Amino acid sequence: MLKEKLQNDMKEAMKTGDATRRMVLSLLQSAIKNKELEKRSKLSKLGTDAAKFEELSMLSDEEIMDVISSEAKKRKESIESYEKGGREELAQKERNELNILMEYMPEQISENEIRIEAKKAIAKTGAKDIKEMGKVLGALMPKMKGKADGQTVSRIVREEIEKLRN
Repeated sequence: MLKEKLQNDMKEAMKTGDATRRMVLSLLQSAIKNKELEKRSKLSKLGTDAAKFEELSMLSDEEIMDVISSEAKKRKESIESYEKGGREELAQKERNELNILMEYMPEQISENEIRIEAKKAIAKTGAKDIKEMGKVLGALMPKMKGKADGQTVSRIVREEIEKLRN
């Protein structure tokens, strides 16, 4: 399970003195714990038996991947902001953290592969106009989850739909 791997990697980072990895994994574990608490809170509102809370509130590997993806997205946004502000040293720090997070993500697919899948989704949904982009993304995003950045997928779908109009 991914959670155990993260915990073991955290221990290893502590042993080797890798402060950046330790900090990133610690923040990631905190984000996972917060998500579990949020899930537990929702379960309690549904009247779920208290004895089952611990077990039911544990995140699946897929849910943990969502947390990692969210943390990676934050780093990407920070990198962009720091670069715009001319703060290259902070952007580099965020890049280092992003690289650590990406080790736990599935292999990212190329833009060319996204484009192929986008064309298939457009054909499947019959979208002919940018107004139907939501249908295409709805069909495509489950396949792309964790493997591609949502903004990149959205941009490519938009480009492919616009090609149809020309």
